Amino acid sequence: MSGDRTHWAWFALIGLTLVALGFRDRLGWLMEFPEAWEWPMTEWLNTGMDWVVETAGPAFRAFSDVMDYPMSWVRGLLHWMPWALTVGLLVIASFAVSGWKLAVFTFLAMFYMVVIGYWYESMNSLALVMVSVPLAVAIGFCVGTWAFYSDRAERVITPTMDTLQTIPVFAYLLPILLLFGFGPVVGLIASVLYAVPPMVRNTTLGLVRIDEEVIEAGMMAGATAGQMFWRVRVPSALRQILLGVNQTMLAAFSMIIIASIIGGTSDIGWEVLTHIRKANVAEAILAGVVIALMAMVMDRITARAAMGRSPDGGEDESFVTRYRYWIVAAVFAAVMLVLARVFPVLQDYPRAWEVYPADAMNDAFNWLLVEYAGAIKAIKTTALFYLMLPVKMGLEQTISPFSWGFEFTQPMKIGYAVAMAALAGWLLLRRRVRGAIGVALLAILLYFGITGLPWLSIAGVMVLLAWQAGGRRLAVGTSVGLAFLMLAGVWPEATISFYLCGLAVALSFLIGTTLGVIASENDAVSAFLRPISDTLQTMPLFVILIPFVMFFKLGDFTALLAIMAYAIVPAIRYAEHGLRGVNAEVIEAASACGATRWQMLWRVRLPLALPQLLLGLNQTIMFGVAMLVITALVGTSDLGQEIYIGLNNGDFGVGMIAGIGMATLAMIADRMTRGYSRKGQKALGQG
Repeated sequence: MSGDRTHWAWFALIGLTLVALGFRDRLGWLMEFPEAWEWPMTEWLNTGMDWVVETAGPAFRAFSDVMDYPMSWVRGLLHWMPWALTVGLLVIASFAVSGWKLAVFTFLAMFYMVVIGYWYESMNSLALVMVSVPLAVAIGFCVGTWAFYSDRAERVITPTMDTLQTIPVFAYLLPILLLFGFGPVVGLIASVLYAVPPMVRNTTLGLVRIDEEVIEAGMMAGATAGQMFWRVRVPSALRQILLGVNQTMLAAFSMIIIASIIGGTSDIGWEVLTHIRKANVAEAILAGVVIALMAMVMDRITARAAMGRSPDGGEDESFVTRYRYWIVAAVFAAVMLVLARVFPVLQDYPRAWEVYPADAMNDAFNWLLVEYAGAIKAIKTTALFYLMLPVKMGLEQTISPFSWGFEFTQPMKIGYAVAMAALAGWLLLRRRVRGAIGVALLAILLYFGITGLPWLSIAGVMVLLAWQAGGRRLAVGTSVGLAFLMLAGVWPEATISFYLCGLAVALSFLIGTTLGVIASENDAVSAFLRPISDTLQTMPLFVILIPFVMFFKLGDFTALLAIMAYAIVPAIRYAEHGLRGVNAEVIEAASACGATRWQMLWRVRLPLALPQLLLGLNQTIMFGVAMLVITALVGTSDLGQEIYIGLNNGDFGVGMIAGIGMATLAMIADRMTRGYSRKGQKALGQG
């Protein structure tokens, strides 16, 4: 579709929307999708699941019993090892791959678990990761290799991985429970399912990106098919594959609390969950920090290993020099096992030496609540009345003497319409057609609210955006996805999800990109933001929710802040990375032309970093959707709440329909941002 035809399609959609809104009292079917048109998908899914459980349930439970052995063995090994030995081995590994800075961080992070009194629970969680990650890596490597060699398999595997990665985990907890029963192994299986997709993607990507010259050299050397794969392709793709291992490990850590819900293990995830249910803020945070620190330590070690920064190297080195860290680790383990027998403090840290500042933290939180109660209420009220409700319900329903202090009279409504029309008309006169379309759509949205718009209008906007981003194929796919939401009967919940997540993503991207721009020009700001971003990204999603619930209670505003806290991280990181990666020669050329600092940012650096910025937007959306299901705990009435209803009631169909609905929205947004990113790269001559 050409640019002019697209513009006419937008104008037609705006006109039809205004007509529908003008006759909304008479054309109710245009405002709300008719229930008579919905399909009984929930019943279909429940019937199918009942048949699967009845037919294959015994086989799945037998597999669960088999997997209990490695779980028990690894857990027993970690409990048998002295805490000082485990900490020491991780410190040696950290020094081997990165040096003393990472070694010091690893020691402090692991010793925190000891001194806080959560070592036993931490080892139970680590056992889950140590079993689930190798399984996920092995499965992901095999599936990723299959996708590389078979185009037909790749066409099936890619959307399957998209679904596994975007559908909320809670949606498939119920079928896992029905098939495998209750216990630690069920948490293991859920972790493996969630952690496989990153390994699949990175394996395929690594094998695809191998230089053709390397392949030709292997073929000229007479390598067989097996030798070509294991001695040429895999070593060449090893860095990307190790990055997949790193991402798989982080995914497994993010599942610790969710695995505890269905596993019932006495691990650190269960501690967090227990304190959340009791509204023990400080205790939940102290336990949640343990998961964050474990994830950060393992992330740093595996990431540095993937980057190949180990001090080891050199084919001419002696055996002792090449394997010095392995030898040091073996000697250290032997010595520590002996010392732990002599000094029991190295085996079991004394309870009397533990430090648990939960009471002091709770007192501090309570003081803040009392001291700043007025400010907290003002922040929540302002955001709710002047930002969130206008987007959700529209100015028409929001402005009142109670909320804004005055009545939204008819002359005011006419003035609003005239002002917006004048602004759109002025932009049209200046030939800024896209700007005029944007103003018109925003004016309609703010006046009527997303819940007051016709369902056809919302669908039309999304389909047109998809057409612009990826052409007819993406537009058709988007239409099918939206039709599923309507026919399945979850369109109202999907609209609320779209409102809440969309607003959070927009704010996160705006604020995060601004911080990323500042960080790209200031190393001190970058160094300050990095540990904050690491903590937010590795902290369990449940824990992120706790402080916001404490200060702002239940409601949409609390959910908005929690989503933003998690989704802002990729916006910061990708903006900084993209701006720092702009070609230095281009910067020098612009400086030689006399560009000011402001011109350099807006006309040179930001346009060149646009693909990275759009990738940051893509990841911000994915993070927002991931957090959306967690925020259902604070009372949102969206798809996330439907997932919890299905899980609590044992209704597979309700939970799965809502989960697929969230995955549909996530994949539509993912494909759109990728499409716009490719367009940006082509415009810059990079694609």
